[in-house]
Amino acid sequence: MEIQRYVADPNRYENMIYRRCGRSGLKLPLLSLGLWHNFGDVTVYHNSRLMIRRAFDLGITHFDLANNYGPPPGSAEENFGKILADDMKPYRDEMIISTKAGYHMWQGPYGDWGSKKYLVSSLDQSLRRMGLDYVDIFYHHRPDLDTPLEETMGALDQIVKQGKALYVGISNYGAKEARKAINILKGLGTPCLIHQPRYSMFDRWIEDELIDVLGEEGVGGIVFSPLAQGLLTNRYLKGIPADSRAGAKGIFLRPEHLTDEVMSKISKLNEIALERQQSLAQMALAWVLRDERITSALVGASRVEQLEDNVKIVQNLAFTADELSVIEDVLQG
Repeated sequence: MEIQRYVADPNRYENMIYRRCGRSGLKLPLLSLGLWHNFGDVTVYHNSRLMIRRAFDLGITHFDLANNYGPPPGSAEENFGKILADDMKPYRDEMIISTKAGYHMWQGPYGDWGSKKYLVSSLDQSLRRMGLDYVDIFYHHRPDLDTPLEETMGALDQIVKQGKALYVGISNYGAKEARKAINILKGLGTPCLIHQPRYSMFDRWIEDELIDVLGEEGVGGIVFSPLAQGLLTNRYLKGIPADSRAGAKGIFLRPEHLTDEVMSKISKLNEIALERQQSLAQMALAWVLRDERITSALVGASRVEQLEDNVKIVQNLAFTADELSVIEDVLQG
């Protein structure tokens, strides 16, 4: 299907809020677009293209990828590269493009985890798929207990000094490992810009230690799965739709996750959201962003309308102490 040549909305920066990423000079939009599930070869390219355009028009300047995003792995980067060439090339300097390596990508001992061989080779492949000379942020996607952390962080340092990435980050690291990685990078002269952990109302592990480490070290936080893979939306208020993630066969969200206890919490949280004149998704996003040590929340979308709904959080980010207390009671109950 042919669509018109893209010209960005001249008012695209008027309604989005941008937060400084840790103690760096970089600001990120409160919401960033993740290309994990809905930009591979199994999706409709036309729809993916419209979502990237609309996201940018809404002030979302950060687009988050990884080498294994698709499916199949690599296809999200390839399709994003086509969209860059078709629509976004004039706006490259207004965009923050990130990618990662750390999960399985190719056969043999050099296509996984955290060796210098894997990370450098993987980023070279990612750059070719996207048609880029550099990415803005490159992450190590998960800890590798069998590779010295000094080697993995040394690879990130090398990548920056070679001009293949402007900044580097880590993802899925626990507090202890994160602090060590951050200090190694600091010693190499390539500060860790950002950490990407999973975080939502239903998954709060970062509150134990990690968020304090990020604050103390001046590293930004960008959280993925802030809507708990769709649980924290109105999608499941009346049961499991056949076309939902929980209704389909998948490895992430399954029907058994929707226990009576979880459904009760979702219903009560939805009532609080309605009192705030928000959708449940909007409130859940605002909640993970209530602490300014969280720079941005990654959202996934399969339709433009979802993006348009999500960005409305900028109209109501604040929580009263009473609201936070009631939410806490629901989550602890």
